[in-house]
Amino acid sequence: MAAEVNAELQHVRNYWLNFMKPKSPIYTFLLNDIEVVSATKGSVTAHLKVLPVHVNSKGTLHGVVSSCLMDWAGGMSIVSTGLDNSGLSTDIHTTYVSVAREGDLLEIESLASKVGASLAFTTIQIRHAGENGQIVAHGTHTKYVKAK
Repeated sequence: MAAEVNAELQHVRNYWLNFMKPKSPIYTFLLNDIEVVSATKGSVTAHLKVLPVHVNSKGTLHGVVSSCLMDWAGGMSIVSTGLDNSGLSTDIHTTYVSVAREGDLLEIESLASKVGASLAFTTIQIRHAGENGQIVAHGTHTKYVKAK
């Protein structure tokens, strides 16, 4: 069932497709097929199918892709609060928990726990989509923002 397209989801999708994606070659390369499936104020969920470009020499999700997802998702949850920018990274942490392989569908969930006047704090979880929802990686991302 498709998510209702609320104002936050429309804002996040618009920011991603019309501003961030066209201006970021690395996001275009690694996250070209990511789909923002839901958003509420301070929360974003997206799906990404693991493609050959996403895996390392062992055939599992490359750590750089997980870190890229942390960066991207943290910014998107900040945008979902109504800001017209995703901020500048000041601190990012990724903990690798398990593997994903080519063909797996990942669910990326980000929560902006606080968006202040100058800093925003987010938590991100990457997991296998579906019933088991096994965690692949989780992390935190702090960004400098110039809020409203």
